[in-house]
This record gives sequence, structure tokens and C-alpha cells, in this order.
Amino acid sequence: MSIYTPIVDASKSDFMHNYLDTLSMVERLHRLLLDVIKDDFERLGILEINAVQGLLLFNVGDHEVSAGELKSRGYYQGSNVSYNLKKLVDMGYMEHHRCELDRRSVRVKLSQKGKVVRDSIATLFKGHAGGMIDKNILDPKSIVSITKTLREVERYWTDQIRYIY
Repeated sequence: MSIYTPIVDASKSDFMHNYLDTLSMVERLHRLLLDVIKDDFERLGILEINAVQGLLLFNVGDHEVSAGELKSRGYYQGSNVSYNLKKLVDMGYMEHHRCELDRRSVRVKLSQKGKVVRDSIATLFKGHAGGMIDKNILDPKSIVSITKTLREVERYWTDQIRYIY
């Protein structure tokens, strides 16, 4: 056994600890994002939809999509996307119609009411971006680096899923 083995193992152990910490951080950040959106909704008097539904409206934006596209594009990771789409249509935040090419598929887009919510979340995020720059929490180089790193992790995980099958 080499005298360098413990150093390599310690390095891998440190990496594993930091990796698990990062995974927990990503999960916590997502939950905090939903809490921030929920608080903003309460401040604005938007009480009939939840933060997950609001984020879904934000991510749909000006696009017309199917439920499957929401999942495949990474816009929405919830297992109950169909439920939330139905609720948003029923409450008037989204409009839907059958796809002309595939009558089994339903396409959705934001209604005017949904666009108001989307715009409120966009304003919230714009304020966050400005606040992080103003308070020197993040700078343009840092956010590019974070995004690049997270995309690499996403690509790695995606490759792992494809490799399994």
C-alpha cells in the first residue's frame, strides 16, 4: 500500500461530503424559492394558486406546450403536472386546446390572468437579481460560473439515466 493512499481517500471523502452538501443545498434552495414565491403571492393577494403552480406559469411564459413538454424541457419536475395544469385551466390562469396533429395531446398556454402572475414572478426575480448584485452576493462572473457548473452536473446525471437504459 502506498503512503499516498490515505491522502487520495481523504480527498475523495472530502469531495463526497461536499457533493452531498451541494445536493442538500440544491433541494433547500428549491424549497426556499417556493417559500419566497408564496410570500410574494400573499403580499400581492394572489391566494388561489400555490407557489408550484406560479412557477409553472412563469416557466410556460409565452409558449404553448403540452404536459409532456413541461417535463421534458425541465420546466416542471412535479409528478402531478396534469393535476396542476387542470387546476390552472379551471381557475382561468391557462387556456387549453387539443393538438391538431395528435388529438390525444392537449396544448396549454397562459391566459391574460396567468400572464399577470407570470409578470409578478418576473418582477420578483428581477428584484432578486438586482439585490444580489447591489449587495455583492453574486456578480456576473459568479452566476455564469454557477450556471456552467450546474449544467455540467445536469449533463452528467442525464447521461447516467440514459446509460442505465
